[in-house]
Amino acid sequence: MIERIAEFFACGSVRPDRSDRTVKWETRRLLDLTDVVLPHFRRYPLLSGKQRDVQHLDTICSMMLSRHHLTRGGLVKIMKMAESMNPSGKRRYYIEDVERTFEVKA
Repeated sequence: MIERIAEFFACGSVRPDRSDRTVKWETRRLLDLTDVVLPHFRRYPLLSGKQRDVQHLDTICSMMLSRHHLTRGGLVKIMKMAESMNPSGKRRYYIEDVERTFEVKA
């Protein structure tokens, strides 16, 4: 049962995903990721290609803790790394659109 994952990590929530009729556990809280989830996967690395995604997520979270996401260069670097984690996934934001938000209007 997926509820056991939420119990194990003691964070996040279980939610239905109507797009593929599944149930998923997720946490979006940065401190849950850095203090609970990522240390688990450092201690017990995945034995599949998804381990690379975990390493990218670890780097992204570290960058966010260091506030790199508040600069144009840092945010673009984070977005490129995140994009490489799920290249076929749907995008809410595109790097070019985000870069434009940093442009200074003359």
